[in-house]
Amino acid sequence: MALPRTELRTAPADPATPKARIYAMLDTDGDGVASRHDYFVRIDRAQRATGRSDDDPLVVAARATGERAWAAMDANGDGVMTYEEYIAWVDAEKFDNICQYALGALFDLADADGDGALDRSQFTMLRQALGNRADNADAAFDALDDDRDGRVSRAEYLASIRAYVTGDDSPMGAALY
Repeated sequence: MALPRTELRTAPADPATPKARIYAMLDTDGDGVASRHDYFVRIDRAQRATGRSDDDPLVVAARATGERAWAAMDANGDGVMTYEEYIAWVDAEKFDNICQYALGALFDLADADGDGALDRSQFTMLRQALGNRADNADAAFDALDDDRDGRVSRAEYLASIRAYVTGDDSPMGAALY
């Protein structure tokens, strides 16, 4: 039995809000809705950018956490998440229990030496693979690299995204999205 389709509605009129910017990034094909394909193409791009094989444990982990995240976001199982569904779903609790694991797994794909931090080129590659503009990746990296050691830790990265999603102060979010 086919599930009823969600009425497709485009992203919000105010694309400057943090949630609207993140939603627009999730809508990789720009059709106004974030589909399952949109969500998983981001993992595919990160895998290609890092040169990892399908059976690489980090790719397997990214896909598994992505499956869990998508299942939670697409609660009615129709294969799309409208902006309204996203806004109703996303919050700090969802970030802490679902999103941080999916985003952390993508971070791990980009962490070539597995040391828990990304250098500028790894960070830029990851952000581009996830659908962020390339022209402001340097500003986002600089905003996160507080100690100016040329590295951004996994914890700093995830904390900044969480802050941005939940409406707290996020230097990377403001610079990147």
